Amino acid sequence: MRFTSLFGPAAAELVFLIHLLIPPTQGAAFDPVQLPNINLDQLGRVALTGDFDSISLYTYKQQTQNAFSTNGSQALITQLPNGDYTAAATADAYIKTMCPFVMGNGKLAGVVVGGNFTSLGGIEAQGVAMYDPNTFTITPLPGLLGKVSVVYCDQGTNTVYVGGDFKGANSTNAVAWVGGLGWTNLPFAGFNGPVDSITKAPNGNIIFGGTFTGLGNATAPVKKDQQVVNLASAKISSGSTSEENGFNDPKNIVCPTSGRDEAGSTWLLEDETPGFWRADLNFGFQPTKLRLWNTHQNGRGTKTFRFTALPLNGIMNMTYNDPTTGKKTPCDADGARCPLSDNTSLPFQDFEFYNLVGMSAFQIDISDWYGDGAGLNGIELFQDDIYAYAVSDFNEPTCANIKLGSNSTPTGPWATAPSAQSQSQYLTVDLSTQDIRSAGTSVVFKPNIRQKGNYSVTVYTPGCLQDNSCDRRGIANVTGVFTEGGAPIPPQQIFQTNNFDKYDQIYYGPVDVNTDSFRATVTLAPYTQQDERITLVAQRVRFAPTNYTGGLNGLFEFDPAPGSTLTDFSKSAFDQAGTNLQPEAVITSLAVVSGISYVGGNFSDTGGNFQNIFSITDGNASSLPNGGLNAQVATFQVFGDLLYIGGNFTNTATGNVSGLNNFAAYDTASQSWLALGSGVRGRVNTIVPLELNITEDQPETCITVNGHFDYLEAFGSAPAVPVQGFGVWVPSRQNWLQNLNLTTRTITGKLSTTTNITGSDPLLAGTISSQGVPGAQAAVSLTSNPLQLNSLGVKIQPEPVASPKRKRAIGGKNVTGAVTGIFHEKGELNVTVIGGHFTATATNGSTINNLAFINGTGAVSGIGPGLDEDSVFLALATHDDILYAGGTISGNLDNANVNGLILYDLAGGNFAYPQPPALGGDNVAVNAITERPESSQVYVAGNFDTAGSLGCPGVCMFDNGQWSQPGSGLSGSVAALVWQGNDKLLAGGNITINGNSTRLANYDARNQQWTALDGPASAVPGPVTALTRANKVASQFWIAGKSSNGSAFLMKYADSRFQPIAKGGRLGDHSTIQGLAMLELSDDHDKSDLVGQNMVLLITGSLDVPNFGNASAALYDGNNFIPFILSTSGNGPGSLSQLFSRNMINFESSGGRMKLGFVVLIGLAIALGVTFLLVVAGILIERYRRRAEGYQPAPTQYFDKTANLGRIPPEDLFGRLGQRGNAPML
Repeated sequence: MRFTSLFGPAAAELVFLIHLLIPPTQGAAFDPVQLPNINLDQLGRVALTGDFDSISLYTYKQQTQNAFSTNGSQALITQLPNGDYTAAATADAYIKTMCPFVMGNGKLAGVVVGGNFTSLGGIEAQGVAMYDPNTFTITPLPGLLGKVSVVYCDQGTNTVYVGGDFKGANSTNAVAWVGGLGWTNLPFAGFNGPVDSITKAPNGNIIFGGTFTGLGNATAPVKKDQQVVNLASAKISSGSTSEENGFNDPKNIVCPTSGRDEAGSTWLLEDETPGFWRADLNFGFQPTKLRLWNTHQNGRGTKTFRFTALPLNGIMNMTYNDPTTGKKTPCDADGARCPLSDNTSLPFQDFEFYNLVGMSAFQIDISDWYGDGAGLNGIELFQDDIYAYAVSDFNEPTCANIKLGSNSTPTGPWATAPSAQSQSQYLTVDLSTQDIRSAGTSVVFKPNIRQKGNYSVTVYTPGCLQDNSCDRRGIANVTGVFTEGGAPIPPQQIFQTNNFDKYDQIYYGPVDVNTDSFRATVTLAPYTQQDERITLVAQRVRFAPTNYTGGLNGLFEFDPAPGSTLTDFSKSAFDQAGTNLQPEAVITSLAVVSGISYVGGNFSDTGGNFQNIFSITDGNASSLPNGGLNAQVATFQVFGDLLYIGGNFTNTATGNVSGLNNFAAYDTASQSWLALGSGVRGRVNTIVPLELNITEDQPETCITVNGHFDYLEAFGSAPAVPVQGFGVWVPSRQNWLQNLNLTTRTITGKLSTTTNITGSDPLLAGTISSQGVPGAQAAVSLTSNPLQLNSLGVKIQPEPVASPKRKRAIGGKNVTGAVTGIFHEKGELNVTVIGGHFTATATNGSTINNLAFINGTGAVSGIGPGLDEDSVFLALATHDDILYAGGTISGNLDNANVNGLILYDLAGGNFAYPQPPALGGDNVAVNAITERPESSQVYVAGNFDTAGSLGCPGVCMFDNGQWSQPGSGLSGSVAALVWQGNDKLLAGGNITINGNSTRLANYDARNQQWTALDGPASAVPGPVTALTRANKVASQFWIAGKSSNGSAFLMKYADSRFQPIAKGGRLGDHSTIQGLAMLELSDDHDKSDLVGQNMVLLITGSLDVPNFGNASAALYDGNNFIPFILSTSGNGPGSLSQLFSRNMINFESSGGRMKLGFVVLIGLAIALGVTFLLVVAGILIERYRRRAEGYQPAPTQYFDKTANLGRIPPEDLFGRLGQRGNAPML
């Protein structure tokens, strides 16, 4: 077992809107993500609908879709280059304070982070750690046990001053971390009560504020060693024990009562033999005193012994009162041996431990003896702190005859859990929502208070990692009664999601002593406002006594110079100011502005001059105007000459300034109060500055306000604004950001503190969820080149809770936000239609319910009256200029009831007349609408039985103003439709064809016949809820839905069978797929049998992506799932419903691209062919020209060379050649 404990948070939820955030200059490197190069050109305009109020593309690995936590955990938050926020390191509880530790040499050692966490960034860190903003690494600073409330980094002294409610380094509630040395005790060893604020006074001294009355080294409980450690339930063992009957059981000496040496009461060792006595307990403790009764049986007894703490195996140093001299005397110098007297007149002897050391077992080793051997007649252990354990065996032993000893009373089906890594065993119980509401489960802790006085009361919670219950741990509700006749303290909620052991202070103040008529009690029960099954744990409650006699009252000035005086409080204006306050002052806030120190908290001065806030200047405490404020101040924030103040007040102490409701400012220059609007309606806990771009490229500091309030109060012409514990005050506009007409992005979560880091953006702490599209709620456009999301300009606010009617017939999922959309462009008519279940604001300021129209100029309008406000639009289609809108729709139009489907004339801007006869059946819903290609027929599918008086279950066709039943034999609920050409319709859902159940069915519009996709469909594990084409004629297609076991499935149909997803893992079981779409890529991905190399499958919904986590959209390339779009909605993750586009993808190039070599060869062949054709064409043209000009073909017939040879013999022709004077004769 180990001995750690922590303090818990009280976190406030917030939801707020801010303007475009300033691009960060963070020194750390963020890892960009290379998304597939999507080409949307052939789709035209593209948009996405869903249930979200913030959304962004997944562009950095540090991005997540995780919603802000409501279980008490927070994180260090940085800003990504794309403007989104991300958790740099997550804590398991509250982060309360930070400061950059710049050492004396000017080097940044890191950011010191404090809170009540037990782990930060996955590393065990008990309340305090160091964060490196350049590497995102966490360095724990071990040594403190408890909660850190404030850190102050002082470069001049190379020191970090740390305050809170903790123990460590032999100090309580205040300690120092010194660069190069580590934890260092302050000279005064801390305080006897919690520290809440630290600052540096104008004179260079360090000022501590809190709930304390003395220094740690000057106060102690009046009565020490008040509680007996229960050894009766321990496992007792021994070594070298005597074999004498009645004296051989080491348990004999537990709970000594008679004081006599006798069988059954005394334990003896063997003669002249050293031995040991050991106790192993199931809980940890810090003993302050050991009491031993020596035996005198037959002259025997223990002479010397030593005490060893286990499992540390450390020998403890102790002191005792020497019975001879009466002086306090240490045991042997090395702590190895302590003497035990054999004086028979001395009933027992006490030994005080020099140091407080935690242990769960101990051993007494006896080394010398009197007479024939050693032995003991009794043993008891004591401790200062008073505990009451949930496990009764750990409370004070009943055998000790303690009249009103500590105990507990559990009620309900609690079970005991092993201690594992915790301090002790504890009780655990699993509770359903009904169990939580029944108020039948609790543990009542009753401490043994023997001394009336001031106590710090803390509740311990064991860590959840050791019992693997972190995902089930809930919230405990803790109350207490501490004074006789006093009222119970207000209930406090303790989040039990801590990874490691922690403790929460629930009370600091007076506690009355136990009497027959009164006992202080602490009751732990489940917080009743939890709607899920939880695990609740109960371990122990500590009452730690403090003292009012230390001479302080909430303020202390410390001079860090060596040799300074600590105890002469009269020389300090701060110390004196504290003592002049009424007792039990609580100092929560300290600040210095222009050399004047300001002190805030819950107090009033003894002279009645001021309340809850005052200033100190020139050594004097002074009232602020109008006597301060009329109730507690919780926090300060300095901005220029203004001191921003948050708390529980409503006015000044004298009531002369209106509008100071829980949030106000004090102008230190003019010394006057300033109303900020009219404040907020509820308590303010923290004020955190944040730089925002209120005007384009003009960053300015705004003031964010966190707390338990639900409205920004009305002022001037501005109405009250409902919020969830957060507001943003814009100093330059003197107004709340929520009142300004600015394009904003949405952030949800909570903030607790911030700190500035030189060369980097401010580091925030809290829990927020932010995505990067300003003004985007429930619908966005998607463009490529570059790939980005943009707002559609509709301010849609998804409803937080859905009525029972808002359910899709498939899956029974509650529907909020935008579900569907359509682009309609015809002639001069250009309308974008968004449908779902939402409330939006039209351009003219009117309210829009569930169906919104955006025209070509961006003007937003809605439909007229007549439909019920809880209608939900699930499917849209157009034919000519008529909009077919379906869903869970009801109402009355033109004195006729409508149900499931309406028609709207987009050109005329009104409902079409007449409307189709209403659909009928149980839970009527239209889930899909599609127009038959090259036809006026509109097919409507969903969950219905009739259309008007016509029996038409599941799918019905509307044409020429009337319903027709397409075929027969189909029934059930249809979720999706896809045309496979002009005459074939594919339907998916939970369908029955001629009495046979199927998930998919085909309809032949020519033959008017339904057929089930029986063979392949048998492989589909559940109803189909999403369907999309995988090729042009939809002979291949993708389907998705929920299996019978609740897990999501995704399958592709091709080659007459369904192909499983074999690569890239699979989506998590909790995924819900709402939409599927094929997209084209500009660059090929790796080859896959499922997806063409130039295509990718878009999956929308609420997804658990392998090796990533939550996403609203993912891409699947046949090899891997790739996170694509992240969104949030309120205090949870968002979801995307579907993609819709102006055009359909044509799949013309979906087969992939040839390699470059083949492309070159084909190009060369084409070039040669073209050249040949050109030559032939040229020849033909030339021939035509010649013929047109009268050219005739030359003769091609030759004379017969031998035809006339017989007419003139050769001799007659050549015989006279030699004769002169005469010509030849022919």
